[in-house]
Amino acid sequence: MRIAVLGLGRMGWHMAAHLYDSAAADELVVFDVVDGLANRWADENGGEVADSVASAVTGAEFVITSLPADRELQAVADELVPAIAARAVWVDHSTTSARLARAVGASVSAADAYFLDAPVSGGVDGARKGVLTVMVGGDEGAFARAEPVVGSYASRVRRMGGPGAGQLTKMTNQICVVGLCQALAEGLDFASRAGLDVQNVVEAMLQGSSTSWQMENRAERMLAGDYDFGFSTTLMRKDIGLVLDEASSMNVSLPVTALVGQFLADVDSLGGAGWDWCSLMERQRRFAPGSPPAGEPAGS
Repeated sequence: MRIAVLGLGRMGWHMAAHLYDSAAADELVVFDVVDGLANRWADENGGEVADSVASAVTGAEFVITSLPADRELQAVADELVPAIAARAVWVDHSTTSARLARAVGASVSAADAYFLDAPVSGGVDGARKGVLTVMVGGDEGAFARAEPVVGSYASRVRRMGGPGAGQLTKMTNQICVVGLCQALAEGLDFASRAGLDVQNVVEAMLQGSSTSWQMENRAERMLAGDYDFGFSTTLMRKDIGLVLDEASSMNVSLPVTALVGQFLADVDSLGGAGWDWCSLMERQRRFAPGSPPAGEPAGS
Protein backbone atom coordinates (compact mmCIF):
# COMPACT_ATOMS: atom_id res chain seq x y z
CA MET A 1 0.00 0.00 0.00
CA ARG A 2 1.35 3.41 -1.01
CA ILE A 3 0.85 6.32 1.43
CA ALA A 4 1.75 9.95 0.76
CA VAL A 5 2.45 12.34 3.63
CA LEU A 6 2.34 16.06 2.80
CA GLY A 7 3.51 18.54 5.44
CA LEU A 8 6.47 17.65 7.65
CA GLY A 9 6.17 20.26 10.36
CA ARG A 10 6.22 19.54 14.09
CA MET A 11 3.25 17.17 13.80
CA GLY A 12 3.59 15.71 10.32
CA TRP A 13 7.26 14.80 10.87
CA HIS A 14 6.35 12.38 13.67
CA MET A 15 3.21 11.05 11.97
CA ALA A 16 5.26 10.12 8.91
CA ALA A 17 7.90 8.45 11.07
CA HIS A 18 5.31 6.29 12.83
CA LEU A 19 3.76 5.34 9.50
CA TYR A 20 7.14 4.37 8.08
CA ASP A 21 7.89 2.21 11.13
CA SER A 22 4.47 0.54 11.05
CA ALA A 23 3.11 -2.20 8.85
CA ALA A 24 0.60 0.22 7.32
CA ALA A 25 2.73 1.32 4.36
CA ASP A 26 4.58 -0.79 1.82
CA GLU A 27 5.65 2.47 0.19
CA LEU A 28 5.83 5.86 1.90
CA VAL A 29 6.42 9.08 -0.02
CA VAL A 30 6.83 12.50 1.62
CA PHE A 31 6.64 16.08 0.42
CA ASP A 32 6.98 19.53 1.98
CA VAL A 33 7.18 22.98 0.41
CA VAL A 34 10.11 23.92 2.67
CA ASP A 35 13.29 23.42 0.66
CA GLY A 36 15.22 20.34 1.77
CA LEU A 37 12.88 19.37 4.62
CA ALA A 38 11.56 16.20 2.95
CA ASN A 39 15.12 15.13 2.15
CA ARG A 40 16.14 15.63 5.78
CA TRP A 41 13.17 13.52 6.89
CA ALA A 42 14.10 10.76 4.42
CA ASP A 43 17.74 10.85 5.52
CA GLU A 44 16.62 10.22 9.10
CA ASN A 45 13.83 7.76 8.41
CA GLY A 46 13.82 6.38 4.87
CA GLY A 47 11.07 6.42 2.27
CA GLU A 48 10.74 8.27 -1.00
CA VAL A 49 10.83 12.03 -1.56
CA ALA A 50 8.46 13.61 -4.07
CA ASP A 51 9.13 16.87 -5.90
CA SER A 52 5.50 18.06 -5.97
CA VAL A 53 2.08 17.48 -4.45
CA ALA A 54 0.87 15.82 -7.64
CA SER A 55 3.78 13.39 -7.90
CA ALA A 56 3.44 12.50 -4.21
CA VAL A 57 -0.21 11.54 -4.42
CA THR A 58 -0.17 9.81 -7.81
CA GLY A 59 -0.99 6.15 -7.18
CA ALA A 60 -1.33 6.61 -3.40
CA GLU A 61 -4.14 4.75 -1.68
CA PHE A 62 -3.98 7.12 1.29
CA VAL A 63 -2.89 10.74 1.54
CA ILE A 64 -2.07 12.23 4.95
CA THR A 65 -1.74 15.99 5.38
CA SER A 66 -0.86 18.22 8.33
CA LEU A 67 -0.93 21.87 7.28
CA PRO A 68 -0.95 25.22 9.11
CA ALA A 69 -4.28 26.79 8.10
CA ASP A 70 -7.05 27.26 5.51
CA ARG A 71 -4.80 28.98 2.96
CA GLU A 72 -2.31 26.10 2.85
CA LEU A 73 -5.05 23.46 2.71
CA GLN A 74 -6.69 25.21 -0.23
CA ALA A 75 -3.35 25.51 -2.05
CA VAL A 76 -2.64 21.80 -1.58
CA ALA A 77 -6.18 20.87 -2.65
CA ASP A 78 -5.80 22.82 -5.88
CA GLU A 79 -2.81 20.63 -6.82
CA LEU A 80 -3.93 17.39 -5.20
CA VAL A 81 -7.50 16.91 -6.43
CA PRO A 82 -6.62 16.58 -10.14
CA ALA A 83 -3.99 13.93 -9.29
CA ILE A 84 -5.71 11.86 -6.60
CA ALA A 85 -6.43 8.23 -7.45
CA ALA A 86 -10.00 6.96 -7.68
CA ARG A 87 -11.27 5.72 -4.29
CA ALA A 88 -8.17 7.02 -2.51
CA VAL A 89 -8.70 8.44 0.99
CA TRP A 90 -7.27 11.83 1.93
CA VAL A 91 -6.98 12.23 5.71
CA ASP A 92 -6.37 15.87 6.63
CA HIS A 93 -5.06 16.54 10.15
CA SER A 94 -4.94 20.32 9.74
CA THR A 95 -7.10 22.52 11.94
CA THR A 96 -9.18 24.62 9.54
CA SER A 97 -12.63 26.10 9.16
CA ALA A 98 -15.48 23.62 8.87
CA ARG A 99 -16.58 25.53 5.76
CA LEU A 100 -13.34 24.79 3.91
CA ALA A 101 -13.34 21.17 5.09
CA ARG A 102 -16.75 20.70 3.52
CA ALA A 103 -15.73 22.47 0.31
CA VAL A 104 -12.56 20.42 -0.11
CA GLY A 105 -14.52 17.28 0.72
CA ALA A 106 -16.98 18.05 -2.06
CA SER A 107 -14.21 18.60 -4.63
CA VAL A 108 -12.50 15.34 -3.63
CA SER A 109 -15.80 13.48 -3.83
CA ALA A 110 -16.32 14.85 -7.35
CA ALA A 111 -12.95 13.25 -8.22
CA ASP A 112 -14.30 9.86 -7.06
CA ALA A 113 -12.16 9.85 -3.90
CA TYR A 114 -12.75 10.55 -0.20
CA PHE A 115 -11.79 13.37 2.15
CA LEU A 116 -11.78 13.05 5.95
CA ASP A 117 -11.35 16.18 8.05
CA ALA A 118 -9.41 14.79 11.00
CA PRO A 119 -7.91 17.40 13.33
CA VAL A 120 -5.94 16.13 16.30
CA SER A 121 -5.43 16.79 19.99
CA GLY A 122 -2.35 15.86 22.01
CA GLY A 123 0.21 18.28 20.64
CA VAL A 124 3.76 17.59 19.55
CA ASP A 125 4.32 15.27 22.53
CA GLY A 126 1.34 13.18 21.43
CA ALA A 127 2.59 13.04 17.85
CA ARG A 128 6.09 12.05 18.97
CA LYS A 129 4.73 9.27 21.20
CA GLY A 130 2.11 8.14 18.67
CA VAL A 131 -0.80 8.70 21.08
CA LEU A 132 -2.80 11.48 19.41
CA THR A 133 -6.56 11.81 19.67
CA VAL A 134 -8.12 12.20 16.21
CA MET A 135 -11.61 13.62 15.61
CA VAL A 136 -12.90 12.67 12.16
CA GLY A 137 -15.64 13.94 9.88
CA GLY A 138 -16.57 12.26 6.62
CA ASP A 139 -17.76 9.10 4.92
CA GLU A 140 -18.20 6.13 7.25
CA GLY A 141 -16.72 3.58 4.82
CA ALA A 142 -13.67 5.76 4.15
CA PHE A 143 -13.21 6.16 7.89
CA ALA A 144 -13.28 2.39 8.39
CA ARG A 145 -10.53 2.02 5.77
CA ALA A 146 -8.42 4.83 7.22
CA GLU A 147 -8.75 3.96 10.91
CA PRO A 148 -5.93 1.36 11.04
CA VAL A 149 -3.62 3.68 9.10
CA VAL A 150 -4.27 6.60 11.46
CA GLY A 151 -3.86 4.19 14.37
CA SER A 152 -0.15 4.07 13.53
CA TYR A 153 0.25 7.42 15.32
CA ALA A 154 -2.94 7.79 17.36
CA SER A 155 -4.34 6.05 20.40
CA ARG A 156 -7.91 7.34 19.93
CA VAL A 157 -9.58 7.69 16.55
CA ARG A 158 -13.29 8.51 16.51
CA ARG A 159 -15.69 9.42 13.72
CA MET A 160 -17.78 12.40 14.83
CA GLY A 161 -20.18 12.64 11.87
CA GLY A 162 -20.27 13.87 8.31
CA PRO A 163 -18.03 16.39 6.54
CA GLY A 164 -16.89 19.20 8.84
CA ALA A 165 -17.76 17.32 12.04
CA GLY A 166 -14.10 16.71 12.85
CA GLN A 167 -13.32 20.43 12.67
CA LEU A 168 -16.35 21.34 14.78
CA THR A 169 -15.28 18.79 17.40
CA LYS A 170 -11.76 20.26 17.45
CA MET A 171 -13.29 23.71 17.96
CA THR A 172 -15.23 22.35 20.93
CA ASN A 173 -11.97 20.94 22.31
CA GLN A 174 -10.25 24.32 21.97
CA ILE A 175 -13.15 26.16 23.65
CA CYS A 176 -12.82 23.87 26.65
CA VAL A 177 -9.04 23.78 26.85
CA VAL A 178 -8.24 27.50 26.62
CA GLY A 179 -10.40 28.33 29.62
CA LEU A 180 -8.75 25.56 31.63
CA CYS A 181 -5.24 26.77 30.86
CA GLN A 182 -6.05 30.38 31.75
CA ALA A 183 -7.63 29.21 35.03
CA LEU A 184 -4.51 27.14 35.74
CA ALA A 185 -2.29 30.19 35.12
CA GLU A 186 -4.38 32.26 37.51
CA GLY A 187 -4.41 29.54 40.16
CA LEU A 188 -0.67 28.90 40.03
CA ASP A 189 0.08 32.61 40.19
CA PHE A 190 -2.33 33.06 43.11
CA ALA A 191 -0.72 30.21 45.07
CA SER A 192 2.77 31.59 44.39
CA ARG A 193 1.87 35.12 45.51
CA ALA A 194 0.19 33.67 48.61
CA GLY A 195 3.55 32.20 49.63
CA LEU A 196 2.51 28.57 49.25
CA ASP A 197 4.74 25.71 48.10
CA VAL A 198 3.20 25.64 44.65
CA GLN A 199 4.54 22.20 43.74
CA ASN A 200 2.87 20.86 46.85
CA VAL A 201 -0.35 22.65 45.91
CA VAL A 202 -0.29 21.07 42.45
CA GLU A 203 0.28 17.59 43.91
CA ALA A 204 -2.73 18.08 46.17
CA MET A 205 -4.94 19.35 43.34
CA LEU A 206 -3.96 16.50 41.03
CA GLN A 207 -5.85 14.23 43.41
CA GLY A 208 -8.93 16.46 43.50
CA SER A 209 -11.70 17.87 41.35
CA SER A 210 -9.54 20.55 39.71
CA THR A 211 -7.18 18.12 38.00
CA SER A 212 -6.85 18.29 34.20
CA TRP A 213 -4.54 17.31 31.36
CA GLN A 214 -3.18 20.84 31.43
CA MET A 215 -2.34 20.57 35.12
CA GLU A 216 -0.73 17.15 34.70
CA ASN A 217 1.33 18.10 31.65
CA ARG A 218 1.89 21.85 31.77
CA ALA A 219 1.92 23.09 35.38
CA GLU A 220 5.61 22.33 35.95
CA ARG A 221 6.69 24.15 32.80
CA MET A 222 4.38 27.08 33.49
CA LEU A 223 5.92 27.48 36.94
CA ALA A 224 9.42 27.32 35.44
CA GLY A 225 8.58 29.81 32.70
CA ASP A 226 9.60 27.20 30.12
CA TYR A 227 7.60 27.73 26.93
CA ASP A 228 10.07 26.66 24.24
CA PHE A 229 8.10 23.65 22.98
CA GLY A 230 4.74 22.46 21.75
CA PHE A 231 1.79 24.31 20.21
CA SER A 232 2.59 27.96 19.59
CA THR A 233 0.68 31.03 20.68
CA THR A 234 0.31 31.91 16.99
CA LEU A 235 -1.39 28.59 16.18
CA MET A 236 -3.72 28.77 19.18
CA ARG A 237 -4.70 32.32 18.24
CA LYS A 238 -5.51 31.00 14.76
CA ASP A 239 -7.64 28.23 16.26
CA ILE A 240 -9.52 30.65 18.51
CA GLY A 241 -10.19 32.85 15.48
CA LEU A 242 -11.76 29.87 13.70
CA VAL A 243 -13.85 29.11 16.78
CA LEU A 244 -15.11 32.67 17.15
CA ASP A 245 -15.96 32.95 13.44
CA GLU A 246 -17.95 29.71 13.60
CA ALA A 247 -19.66 30.76 16.84
CA SER A 248 -20.63 34.08 15.30
CA SER A 249 -22.25 32.32 12.35
CA MET A 250 -24.18 30.15 14.84
CA ASN A 251 -25.09 33.14 17.06
CA VAL A 252 -23.36 31.44 20.03
CA SER A 253 -21.75 33.54 22.76
CA LEU A 254 -18.25 32.46 23.87
CA PRO A 255 -17.11 35.17 26.30
CA VAL A 256 -14.34 33.18 28.04
CA THR A 257 -12.87 31.97 24.74
CA ALA A 258 -12.90 35.51 23.34
CA LEU A 259 -11.21 36.85 26.48
CA VAL A 260 -8.44 34.24 26.35
CA GLY A 261 -7.96 35.14 22.70
CA GLN A 262 -7.26 38.71 23.81
CA PHE A 263 -4.87 37.43 26.50
CA LEU A 264 -2.94 35.45 23.87
CA ALA A 265 -2.62 38.65 21.84
CA ASP A 266 -0.97 40.11 24.96
CA VAL A 267 1.42 37.14 25.04
CA ASP A 268 2.25 37.86 21.41
CA SER A 269 3.08 41.46 22.35
CA LEU A 270 5.49 40.12 24.99
CA GLY A 271 7.43 38.41 22.20
CA GLY A 272 5.73 35.08 22.76
CA ALA A 273 4.35 34.32 19.29
CA GLY A 274 6.51 31.18 19.10
CA TRP A 275 6.15 30.13 22.74
CA ASP A 276 3.84 27.27 23.65
CA TRP A 277 0.47 28.81 24.37
CA CYS A 278 0.64 27.80 28.06
CA SER A 279 2.70 31.02 28.18
CA LEU A 280 -0.61 32.50 29.28
CA MET A 281 1.23 32.07 32.59
CA GLU A 282 3.72 34.73 31.51
CA ARG A 283 0.93 37.14 30.73
CA GLN A 284 -0.59 36.45 34.16
CA ARG A 285 2.72 37.23 35.86
CA ARG A 286 3.61 40.28 33.80
CA PHE A 287 0.24 42.01 33.80
CA ALA A 288 -0.34 41.79 37.56
CA PRO A 289 0.14 45.01 39.58
CA GLY A 290 3.70 45.29 40.86
CA SER A 291 5.11 42.81 38.35
CA PRO A 292 8.40 43.50 36.56
CA PRO A 293 8.25 44.92 33.03
CA ALA A 294 7.82 42.59 30.07
CA GLY A 295 10.93 40.76 29.00
CA GLU A 296 12.18 37.24 28.82
CA PRO A 297 10.09 34.37 30.25
CA ALA A 298 10.37 34.05 34.02
CA GLY A 299 12.33 30.80 33.86
CA SER A 300 14.88 31.91 31.24
